[in-house]
This record gives sequence, C-alpha cells and structure tokens, in this order.
Amino acid sequence: MPRRRHWHELPDAVRRHVEQNSGTVHAAYSIPTGASCDLAAVIDTDTGRIFCKGGEIDGPSAWLYRNEARVNPHLPDVVPCLRWTIEEEGWLLLGFEYVAGRHPDLAPGSPDLRPVAQLLSGVSRQLTPAPPIPVQRFADRWRDLIAPELVDGDTLLHTDLTLRNFLLGDRLRLVDWSSPARGAAWIDTAFMLVRLIRAGHEPAAAEAWARQVPAWAHAPDEAVNAFADGLVRLWKRKQQAALGPHHGPLLDAARQWRDYRERVNDR
Repeated sequence: MPRRRHWHELPDAVRRHVEQNSGTVHAAYSIPTGASCDLAAVIDTDTGRIFCKGGEIDGPSAWLYRNEARVNPHLPDVVPCLRWTIEEEGWLLLGFEYVAGRHPDLAPGSPDLRPVAQLLSGVSRQLTPAPPIPVQRFADRWRDLIAPELVDGDTLLHTDLTLRNFLLGDRLRLVDWSSPARGAAWIDTAFMLVRLIRAGHEPAAAEAWARQVPAWAHAPDEAVNAFADGLVRLWKRKQQAALGPHHGPLLDAARQWRDYRERVNDR
C-alpha cells in the first residue's frame, strides 16, 4: 500500500480546484487507516465538511476511484453522495458528503446487528434490477471459484463488506463502492455472514441472522454451498499471496461456515 499523503502535499493546482468546487478549505484532517488510497482526508470548507479520497491517476488504485464515481449517482441514500470528481495535475480526487459515525459491533447480542440486516435488505431491494451502468459480473470475477450460473443475477452488489465500510451515526450508512459487481441478490449477505462468524457467532446463529434479509432467505442451497466452498479457496489464496492480519481469521470463519453447511447437508 502506498504511503498515505496529506492534504498539504497535494499540488497547489489540485487544492485550488477543490476550492473552486467547495469554497475555501479551512482545515484538513488526514485519515491514517482504512481505505486503500493515496489520500483520505476530511476537509472543512465554506460549503461544509467533505470526505475527500483519491490518488494519482497512473497509480494502481485509480480504477477503483473511477468505479466509485461511476456507480455513486445510482445508489440509494444510505450511501454518501458524491459531490464532485476532480482530475488535475495527475491526481484523481472524489469529494463525498461527510458522514460521522462509528463502525457497528457485530458481536453476538449487539443491537447493531438488526440495522445491518435492515440495510442489506433495503439495498438489495433497491438495486434489483441493477442500474444500467457497466460493472463486472460477479460470475466473471469468481469464474474459477464457482459455477457461474450459481451466482449470476441482476443486483448491483457492494462485495467489500468490511466493518470499516459501515458507519453508524443517526442511521447506518454503507460507504466505499469501489468494487461493485452484478450478481445474485444474496451475495452481499453471504459476505457479511462470514464477518459475523469471525465476530464470535456460531454458523447456525449467523445464518439465522441472515434469514432476516429476504434475498438470503430465498437463496438456493446449492448456490450457497458452492459459495461457502469458494470463499474458503479465495481466502486461502489471499493468505498465500500476501499474509495480512485479517486473512487468517477470515479463512477460519469461512471454513467454519463451509463445514457447518456440509454437516447440515449430510443429515
């Protein structure tokens, strides 16, 4: 991951262009962790507080910023609105409505679990059918992990449901739509289910939680079984390619879920 840049390190022309869109920037606060981008900062401007993210146009993450800029106008209001996109002096920046909040608690018994299920229910309903914008088919993304027809569908998916992409303030919001895909409506809930297992839920309890989401409640068993197995193989690859602190726990959670489904199917 590249070194996180600070607001004052941006070229003067880039900062001037931001101010043309939002008014004078009175203060800027870098966000040191989270999103994989060159710059992530909260800026206080004449028009209010804005979350600004982005990086160099020729950098490895530029395609992710373009993804997010393309899909944002089509997303429901639980997603912070994109106010502007700027390309200047070799930089690509996105300016979003600022949202204050904390990341939800996924532990068993947490009151945050119900809002997460409600958000996933609403988003899958509102984004089916998917907006008419070019995004990758999830079946193509997972083409060597699962039979394509099992995950194909016409829902716009988020696919990166890490805790840091949920912000709970006056209501729950879902941020960072840089890896969208078109696929079966239950897939985002399946990704979230594994996060619950990592947070301490037994697989049966995590699936009981997921059944609050209508798209999940109607998911075919064959497709879910194949997805669980594909997720294990995906996290194995990630762990072998670049060992990260979260890879092992997520691989363990995926294995717990797959093994649970195998036991249930053998009954």
